[in-house]
Amino acid sequence: MAIDKDAIREHIRGILAALGDDPDREGLKETPDRVARMYEEVFEGMNYTNHEIAMMFNKSFKDDLCVGADKKDIVLVRDIPIFSYCEHHIALMYDMSVSVAYIPKDKVLGLSKIARICDMASKRLQLQERIGSDIAEIMCEAAETEDVAVIIHGTHSCMSARGIKKDAASTVTTTFRGRFETDSSIQSQLTMMLHA
Repeated sequence: MAIDKDAIREHIRGILAALGDDPDREGLKETPDRVARMYEEVFEGMNYTNHEIAMMFNKSFKDDLCVGADKKDIVLVRDIPIFSYCEHHIALMYDMSVSVAYIPKDKVLGLSKIARICDMASKRLQLQERIGSDIAEIMCEAAETEDVAVIIHGTHSCMSARGIKKDAASTVTTTFRGRFETDSSIQSQLTMMLHA
């Protein structure tokens, strides 16, 4: 699915008029085009399924590492900055940080691929909970392991800038798959790594 920039331009122009402003005034003349270009960038992930993202970023390294199903070695990439837009208000979710852990089986992913997966999953109209499950699903497929954990900390402008206006509130979500969900020793090891 390609993002329809012409339709976005038309609708943004209509929103400006509906707000009571003049879309032809100097400061707003180029706003519909700017917003269309911004949406194409910040919603890039909407162009791809989770499977397509996994295929884009599944480059792995086979080395003499001892990776295998019987191991409990954890790879953790912490504090990956992302942002997204809440699907309920199209409001910014910001100051977001993702930590992704996985237990390699027969291959390890390039570390930058993990950050790219997080970026692409967040560049959609989203819920923080779904970002975590999307990242976990993509990681499971790309890394060919069912052992994945995703922890996200974020602030939501739909809560901080409107409605209840609690700007200090943040949200933490966890998504555990495989042994991260069932093995208490692996959960303890992850907790220690996250707080190291």
